[in-house]
Amino acid sequence: MRAPRILILATAASLALAACSTQATPEADPVTATPGTTFTPVTVDNCGTEVTVDAPPTRVVTIKSTATEMLLALGLQDVLIGTAFADGPVPADHAAAYEAVPVVSDKVPGQEALLALEPDFVYGGWESNFSADGAGDRAALHGLGITTYVSPAACKEEGYMPDPLTFDEVADEIREVAAIFGVPERADTLIAEQEATLDAVQEPAEETTALWYSSGSDTPYVGAGIGAPQMIMDAAGLTNIFADVHDSWTSAGWEQVVAADPDVIVLVDAAWNTAEKKIGLLEANPATSQLTAVREKRYLTVPFAAGEAGVRNAEAVASLGEQLAELG
Repeated sequence: MRAPRILILATAASLALAACSTQATPEADPVTATPGTTFTPVTVDNCGTEVTVDAPPTRVVTIKSTATEMLLALGLQDVLIGTAFADGPVPADHAAAYEAVPVVSDKVPGQEALLALEPDFVYGGWESNFSADGAGDRAALHGLGITTYVSPAACKEEGYMPDPLTFDEVADEIREVAAIFGVPERADTLIAEQEATLDAVQEPAEETTALWYSSGSDTPYVGAGIGAPQMIMDAAGLTNIFADVHDSWTSAGWEQVVAADPDVIVLVDAAWNTAEKKIGLLEANPATSQLTAVREKRYLTVPFAAGEAGVRNAEAVASLGEQLAELG
């Protein structure tokens, strides 16, 4: 059972989440967050690391597309002083804002490059972004006055790893990040938009089995039963052929895929491993070329960044629904 995150805050809208350990000092003087609002210090239990924010961060570096896109979706592009490890293009409606932000690194930035930017907050999409060989150990960065935050969906420690990941968990992260930056009302708006998107999805009339093909050639890396791929496929009305594997993603054997013979194949489209490349591999392999989905070219695509927990998941579900409808 995943331990609840701790979020203590007070806003004009009385936004609150249940607190179960260290609480922010209620007597703390509020500071201006956005015009007409006040900010009260926030404390969260983030993947087992206590994070306290006494004022909205103003110099932020994001690592991974999910982190960058979260802030862009909440209208916080003005606090971004650098981004890193982009998994692909951002959505078109955020492209102009993204172009104005410097790219620190194509991958995880080194600690020296990160510190040179003098950030007050670093938001990572994966726990592994913070290491001695990467952007720096979280405790060390906190010691330098730099607050760190990891997407809760990416937590791996027992009691913190979502099991399974749900859209409620995604919404919790949106609310938590918005609270940290003093804009809780933006979270409400964004979540309402995503819920409306999900409510409008038309699921297939009959059971439709699917393979979520992330990467790999000799050994495919596929969506398993408790992570973002499962959550997205569930919402789109697809039956994951690897739903019984208790993990977010897993390595599988092509013989398992052939035995399951999925109705459709969801292809994760990444610059380093495109959907077209995956199609070429599937159609060239003597075994997989005989899969029903391959013979009938029943392919669906999802951008890499939309396949990890974040603000683009609802859009990914809607896109899969539209692609399914086009396939008939």
